Amino acid sequence: MRSVIHASDRLVIKVGSSLVTNDGKGLDLAALERWAAEIADLKRRGKEVVLVSSGAIAEGCQRLGWLVRPKGVHELQAAAAVGQMGLCQAYESAFRRFGLQTAQILLTHEDMADRTRYLNARSTLTSLLNLNVVPIINENDTVVTDEIRLGDNDTLGALVTNLIEADALIILTDQRGLYNADPRKNPAAQFVHEAEAGDPQLEEMAGGVGSAIGTGGMMTKILAAKRAARSGAATVIASGREPEVLSRLADGEAIGTQLNATTTRMAARKQWLADQLILSGRIVLDAGAALAVRARGTSLLPVGVFAIEGDFLRGEAVACVDSAGQEVARGLVNYGSDEARKIMQKPTREIEAILGYMVEPELIHRDNMVTL
Repeated sequence: MRSVIHASDRLVIKVGSSLVTNDGKGLDLAALERWAAEIADLKRRGKEVVLVSSGAIAEGCQRLGWLVRPKGVHELQAAAAVGQMGLCQAYESAFRRFGLQTAQILLTHEDMADRTRYLNARSTLTSLLNLNVVPIINENDTVVTDEIRLGDNDTLGALVTNLIEADALIILTDQRGLYNADPRKNPAAQFVHEAEAGDPQLEEMAGGVGSAIGTGGMMTKILAAKRAARSGAATVIASGREPEVLSRLADGEAIGTQLNATTTRMAARKQWLADQLILSGRIVLDAGAALAVRARGTSLLPVGVFAIEGDFLRGEAVACVDSAGQEVARGLVNYGSDEARKIMQKPTREIEAILGYMVEPELIHRDNMVTL
């Protein structure tokens, strides 16, 4: 196997909390400088690089003298605010030694959910790359609550990969990569050198959260690779403590676990739809509609719907699920939830009689829907 990084021109590199903060002991300045040196080497090779870094909350806890990561949202926000100062300063100093300018960008999943903010973030990142600046991205944990409880920077790394249409995502962690079982519990566990992103067996192999410092485990990395693959990007999961790991990957050396994308790059609008993490509701499809949407990518008609869950407005993003609750697709609805409940299970020709008007014959048009 030859590393896909060798032939990749645009990269997203994500580093985890345990690496950035030396397992919670404080910012590992030597490690940051080492990655800055390797990223400088990548840029000399003509590659564009975006860095997604965890560590703000962990660094804030260390600065505040907290030995255990707090559970309260406001304490987490305070730790992020304190830690972000040190994290940003440390990266700026490290990259300056190699003649590189950096830019700090704080994103939330809501930035990805709003189409205008999504396009603005995309334009800003593209401009920074054109200016030879290294964007350093973190979640905006100081103002967001849901992302602190549920989010992780593995997912953010995948979203950024899709956002800028990067060729590959590199997730640096404190583990060698993926095993088919937990090597800490099973000495016979075998290392996975290469696989297809999205293979259901990968999720069976992945364990839970393995670090007390961060929020991501191997499962979040597997799911991030699956998400990154939607835009045709491969993912490499490797140890950030491996000497010169980024430069060696760029040389083509096989390090860690490489998860290859089997899908073609999505159109930008459908890619944005696929990346929606905040959905306004769910539409439950009958068996026939689920099959038609999943297999043929057809528009969703009201007649194929037998339940509406949640409250949403026209134009909002919703999930389309089958009777078992498995997500089939997601898209932008032509009717709000109240209207949808009135016309579900009804043929198109009856919409105007029921509502007094007909906006569109479809509940969701296939141009505004992406299958999953």
